[in-house]
Amino acid sequence: MGMLSLKHSRLAYSADFAVYGGAVALLTGALIAFIPQSLGLQTAGLTVAGLLGWTAIEYALHRFVLHGLQPFKSWHAEHHTRPTALICSPTLFSAGLIFVLFFLPALLLVHLRAAAALTLGLLIGYLAYSVIHHATHHWRGKSAWLKRRKRWHALHHAQATKPGYYGVTSGFWDSVFSTFAKGKAPL
Repeated sequence: MGMLSLKHSRLAYSADFAVYGGAVALLTGALIAFIPQSLGLQTAGLTVAGLLGWTAIEYALHRFVLHGLQPFKSWHAEHHTRPTALICSPTLFSAGLIFVLFFLPALLLVHLRAAAALTLGLLIGYLAYSVIHHATHHWRGKSAWLKRRKRWHALHHAQATKPGYYGVTSGFWDSVFSTFAKGKAPL
C-alpha cells in the first residue's frame, strides 16, 4: 500500500485531491497572472473546452479502458468488488498520463497559454470526477444532485450482465451512446 499501488492508505488516497487541487490553483493563478487581459475571455473559453473534453475522456476511459482493457479491467473489477475500499489509480500514474497524453500533444498543436488553459479545464474535470466518485461511495447525499449521482453510479455497479452508466460527473455521454437502461433517463 503506497503511492504506486491501487489500494491506497488514507494519506496516499488523499494525495490525489491535494495534488490536483493544488495544480488547479497554481495553473489558474499562473494563467491569471501571466496572460494579457485581452486574452482572458479566449483563455476562459479554452479552459471550458478542456473541461467539456474531460467529460468525453471520462466516459471513454471508463467504458473502453476500465471495462475493456487488461490490466485496467481487472484493477477496476477490484473497485466493483470492494466499492468503499480506497482504490484508485496512483497520483503519479494519472499525472504522468495527463502530462504525456494531453498537455504535451496540446503544446505541440497550440501555444503554451492555450495548452495550459485546455489542461486546466481537464484538471478541473478530473478533480471534479475524483471528488464526485469519492462522494458516491463515501458521503451521505444531502443535495438532490448528489443523490441523483449516487443513484446513477449505483446503477453502474449493479450492471453485471449489461454494463452501462459510465459517466460519473454526468450522464450526457451515456445518453449520446444509449448506455443506460431505457426508461431511466440520464441524470
